Parts: sequence; C-alpha cells; structure tokens
Amino acid sequence: MTGSGPILVVDDEEDLRDLLVLNLRREGFDTAVASTGAEALEMIGELRPAAIVLDLMLPDVPGTEVCRQIRSNPEFASTPILMLTARGEEIDRVVGFELGADDYVVKSAFSVREFLLRVRAVLRRTATPAPALAVENGEGTDHTTGEGVLTLGILRIDLDAHRVYVRDKEILLTVTEFRLLHTLAERAGRVQTRGKLLQDVWDMPPDMNTRTVDTHVKRLREKMGDAAGHLETVRGVGYRFNATLPKRRAQQE
Repeated sequence: MTGSGPILVVDDEEDLRDLLVLNLRREGFDTAVASTGAEALEMIGELRPAAIVLDLMLPDVPGTEVCRQIRSNPEFASTPILMLTARGEEIDRVVGFELGADDYVVKSAFSVREFLLRVRAVLRRTATPAPALAVENGEGTDHTTGEGVLTLGILRIDLDAHRVYVRDKEILLTVTEFRLLHTLAERAGRVQTRGKLLQDVWDMPPDMNTRTVDTHVKRLREKMGDAAGHLETVRGVGYRFNATLPKRRAQQE
C-alpha cells in the first residue's frame, strides 16, 4: 500500500532537514519530519506518508534498519523510500537497495534541484499505472493476457492491481521492483542495458556509475523464487527477460 499523506523527512541534521522541508513545501508538497528512526517508525503508521526521505546515519538506529522494518510491513511495501547518504557510504547504499529503498541522494554532492527531481520521479513511479504488455509467446510457455494481466507459466503480473504472483502466491514488491519487472517483461527477449534501465525505471542519466540496477535485480530474483529464471544476466551488457523458464526451473512445476 502507498500512502496519500505527506512526505516524511527523517534526518537528525536540523539545517539539512529544514532545507529539504522548505524546498518541498515550495513545490507544493505537504511534509512531516522526524529526527530519529524510532520517531519515524511511530509516525509512519499514523501519517501513511506518500514517500519517505530517509537518512542512513541516524542517532538511534541505522537508516537501513528503519528501511527493513518499513518493508517488512505489507502495508508499506510500496511506499517510496529515498535514501540520504554520505559519499563514502556505498556499501550502505547497496544494503539499502537490497532492503527495498527506491533511490538515493548523496549529501556531499547535494543539489536541491536533483533532490526534487528524484522525489518527483519516485512519486511518479508510484502514481503512474503500467501500460499494457505486449510480449511474444515463448515456445513451451503458458502465456496468456487478460484484463491487465500477464501470465507466463508460474508467474502472473496483475498490472491494474500492481501485484505479482508466483504459483498463485503473492510476492510483495516495492514500486520500483514492480516497475523493473514490468519493464523487462514488456521487452521480453530483448537485452536491456543497465543505462537503459536506469533511464526508463529510475529516471536517472544512463551513464551514471551506480549499482542500483544490479542490486534491484538481485533482490527481485530472491523474491521471485522459482520464477527467478525469467531474469537472465547478459554479461557485460545488462539483463533480459526470457518468456520461457529454463528447463530446470520449469521441471519443478
């Protein structure tokens, strides 16, 4: 579930927090603030924020732990999370992505314009319904499309409801994970470079040096279980959605 409330800014640096809130309000956003992880977790249930801006360096608990707790609650599995990180915290950014964060902004290279663009991007990914898929049938694959539904063997993608099922069991995806899966699935059989995915899924420059795509694909595969074989790595290039599961996967049905 994605909230319709304010944007919650979680940061213990008062000056930066005030700067973010000021600029968000200038752009017409409602805001709320928290200075600790515990305060943020308590407020989320009450406010049901539209998005969360989360500092990774909090005085009580790491932002990665706050992110994990948010994502472990099915009610907020789709609430966009934008991480605030220091330049030297690449490993924390990777962990944050693996826990389900959607994007990040580096404090030491902070740009108000970039921050607002990224906030709008994660909100747009939440609000924009996915277009209809057009995927060619793969040999030996049970491939059917219904009212906004794509079925590929044991994998079913419900576009209207923004839900994904493997063997009729729902898997909880973040907004960005759903968008990534949808983007790859609608281009089944075609290799998508990391730069192309950064551009189309994250609204990021295609030449940005980041592990965003790789960490999201890794997390997506873990969640997809037996259907993970649909996502193929093309070494040195990027990823491809294979409409037909590899035989070793298909034989497990």
